[in-house]
Amino acid sequence: MMNEKIQWLRTALQPKGSVMKAIFKHILWCGAFGFLISLLHHFEKPVSQPILANVIPSIVLGLLLVFRTNTAYERFWEGRKCWGSIVNNTRNLARQIWVSVDEISPEDKDNKITALNLLAAFAVTTKLHLRGETVNSELEDLMPSTKYIKLKIMNNPPIEVAFWIGDYLQQQYDRNCLNSYQLTSLQELLNSLVDNLGACERILKTPMPLAYAIHLKQLLILYCFLLPFQIVDSLGWWTGLVSALVGFTLFGIEAIGLEIENPFGYDANDLPLDAICETMKRNIDDLITLTPNARSHQQDSITN
Repeated sequence: MMNEKIQWLRTALQPKGSVMKAIFKHILWCGAFGFLISLLHHFEKPVSQPILANVIPSIVLGLLLVFRTNTAYERFWEGRKCWGSIVNNTRNLARQIWVSVDEISPEDKDNKITALNLLAAFAVTTKLHLRGETVNSELEDLMPSTKYIKLKIMNNPPIEVAFWIGDYLQQQYDRNCLNSYQLTSLQELLNSLVDNLGACERILKTPMPLAYAIHLKQLLILYCFLLPFQIVDSLGWWTGLVSALVGFTLFGIEAIGLEIENPFGYDANDLPLDAICETMKRNIDDLITLTPNARSHQQDSITN
C-alpha cells in the first residue's frame, strides 16, 4: 500500500509528460494580475465587480473545454487503433507468407525473408511519413540497396513499399506458389495496411478548426482576466493564488488537448511508434527462425 502511495505521488509530481512547462507563463500572468487586483482592492479602489461572473458562465467554458479535450482524445485513440491494426495485419500477413508461399527454387526462402522485412519497412516508412521525416538509415537493413535508393526519391514511401509487397505476392501466384484463395486473403491484409495508412494521414492532415481554437483561447483569456474582479472582495490577498490555480486548471486542460491531438510525434504523450516498429521487427525475426510443420514433413519425405 505504501509503495502504491509513493508511486502515485511520483506520477503526480513528475515533469515528463506534464503540460506545466507549456502553461507556466500563463499561470504566472494569472497570479500576477490577481495580486495586482488584490493590491488595488487593499487601497480601496473600486475593483470588486461580482456581477462579472455572469459574463462568461463557468459551465459554458467547461463544456467547451470538455469538447476540446474529447475531440483531441478521439484523434489520439483513433491513431492508436490504426497502429494496432497495422501490427495485427503485419503479423498475419507475415505468418501467411511464411507458411503459404511454396519454396520451389533455392532462392525462394531468401525472397520470402526480403518480403517479410518489407513488412517491417512498411511500418517504419509509415512512422517517418507521419512525422514528416525523410527515408533514413533505419530502413537500410530492411531492404535491398536498390530499393532503398529508390525509396529516397518517393513522395509517399509507404505506398511504394506496399507496391513491392503486392508485386511479390502476384509473382508467387504467377509461379504457382500461391493459389487464388491465398492470394486474395493476402491482398486483403495488404489493402488493410494501406487503409490504416490513409486513416493516420486523415488524422494528421485534419487539424482542429482554427476558428474554434481561436475562440476557445479568447474565452480562456477573458475568463481569467475577469476572475480576480469577481473574487477579490471575498478572498482579498488570496486572489492571486486562486487566480493562478484556476489558470493552471483551465490552461492545463486546453494544453492537454493540444498535446494529444497529433499523436505521431516524439512527445511523452504521443504514441510510442519507435517501440511499436521495433516490436514488429522482432516478431518478424522470430518468425523467420521457425520452420512450418508441413514444409518440414515435405523435406523429410524428400530426404527419405
